[in-house]
Amino acid sequence: MLSGASAAGRSSASSPPAVEAGPARRLVAAAYRDEQEAADQVVRLGTAIDVCLFASRVPYEYARTAGVLSCPATFVPLGGSALYAALLRAGRDTAHDPARSSVDVLARGDVEEAFAELGLPTSDVHIREDSGSPAVVASFHERLWRRKQTSVAFTCLQSVAARLTAAGVPVFMLRPTGNDIRMALRTAALLGGYRRLEDAQLALAIVEVPALRDGGRRAAPRQSREELRLTVHRFLVQEAQRIHAAVSPTSDHGFLIVATRGSLARATDGFRIPPFADRARSDLGVTIEVGIGLGRTAVEAEAHARASLGRIQAPGGVRGFAAGREGQPPVPAPRLPEAGARRSRSLETLARLAEKLAETDANFVVDAETAGQLLAVTPRTARRLLHILVEEGLAWPLPPNRTPQPGRPRQFYRLVVEQLDLRKREEPGKRMAR
Repeated sequence: MLSGASAAGRSSASSPPAVEAGPARRLVAAAYRDEQEAADQVVRLGTAIDVCLFASRVPYEYARTAGVLSCPATFVPLGGSALYAALLRAGRDTAHDPARSSVDVLARGDVEEAFAELGLPTSDVHIREDSGSPAVVASFHERLWRRKQTSVAFTCLQSVAARLTAAGVPVFMLRPTGNDIRMALRTAALLGGYRRLEDAQLALAIVEVPALRDGGRRAAPRQSREELRLTVHRFLVQEAQRIHAAVSPTSDHGFLIVATRGSLARATDGFRIPPFADRARSDLGVTIEVGIGLGRTAVEAEAHARASLGRIQAPGGVRGFAAGREGQPPVPAPRLPEAGARRSRSLETLARLAEKLAETDANFVVDAETAGQLLAVTPRTARRLLHILVEEGLAWPLPPNRTPQPGRPRQFYRLVVEQLDLRKREEPGKRMAR
């Protein structure tokens, strides 16, 4: 179970949150200095955990967007009681007016509901629902405070609170209450336990070799058929060992593989591709048919496996090689986005901007309006692309441009074009490795 630095610190500040008695559980702490490091911590822990528990929604979103979550995940909520507690702490000091404040990360509906229950107006409350880099979120709060539009900031991010404190901006950190942590731990335990039970569910795979099946045409010599059957059997044993399964022959042309749902899910990319078929075709030059069944008993699982195999063998071959407990295909696990896909797109955006700016701005400084013109997109889209570049470490937000004119100050970004040179140096090595 993964917990962020702030959640772990809150737990140690008081008595450890209680979790219902049950199977033994072990908490594995993974502290980070910045919420953006959460994805790296998930990768570091790998398969050592059954469920991830994040300190708030922000590190959870970073890990989810990076595509590194391969197990159930949840986070400690920071709305509700955490917001009430922060508002009460701010209300004790007459220098801070919660009705003139800025709030990050929380949903607008949750903030307005909390203020309404405390009898506070929200007309002068500024809310940033979207998360971003600590620098961008801190800039949102600081800009409003320096314009005298707010008297205090409320943040869900420890890194943002540190930046605002250093800048002299009054700030209150939203911290989960003991009850919030207990509820999150309980949810995480249920998610992990359910996954363990689901992965341990019995699953059977029936494999048949059409070339060994008796047909109307002249059969191959018995010796050749026996040699092919032994070759396929040996191949399936090797493949089954990879997923800790067992193989036994069921007929001259069929085999039964006993496994768990978890092991077969990993071997089939979440029940998206038939197991063993591609390797049998490439390594042996043999076509095999596979049907997978899940069930509460071996008899039920085998019946579902034969039903799914029958759908494949029927005229017109229905696509789908697995059947769940009710005989229907199991819902595949959501496909995780490739961790490098977003960075690859960001590098392409950076390269396009750098190419167009090279002739006019040797410092590679750009704002949303200029970026929109260079990329032929709207300023709003350009602003979102620049925020992504910041999150990927491909751009640095510069201090807002202060002007006497009213309105939103222009936010400039320095493009880290050095990352493009690093990419060029890495690509030849990758091509050689191939």
